[in-house]
Amino acid sequence: MIEVLQQRVNGDEGLVRRGRYLTTTFLLEVGPTAWLISIFEGRVVSVTRGPFVMPSSAFALRAPEEEWAKFWSRRPPPGSNDLMALIKRRVLKADGNLQIFMANLRYFKEALAKLRSERAAA
Repeated sequence: MIEVLQQRVNGDEGLVRRGRYLTTTFLLEVGPTAWLISIFEGRVVSVTRGPFVMPSSAFALRAPEEEWAKFWSRRPPPGSNDLMALIKRRVLKADGNLQIFMANLRYFKEALAKLRSERAAA
């Protein structure tokens, strides 16, 4: 499912424009599975599935599979509908260079929400 992130983000010109000053690589952990996501000027250039020996990333977002499943559901329940809500509930761990994450928070919120089911986008 994470593999479609590149297509969905890059297909949204407004989102790409919003991230035009963002170039980074971050680690997304969905339970035991790690993904390295590289972004260049707002476009997702690669989504690579782990495992990794020593991944190089600016920051990491880590949460259990069940929490990501709620976040990516068609209608996420309260407390699971936003990255900051997940952090507040202490189920999403963000570590590393959080300045990049916080400075581009809306971009990351919208980009990761692109993985919600197709019916939600309609």
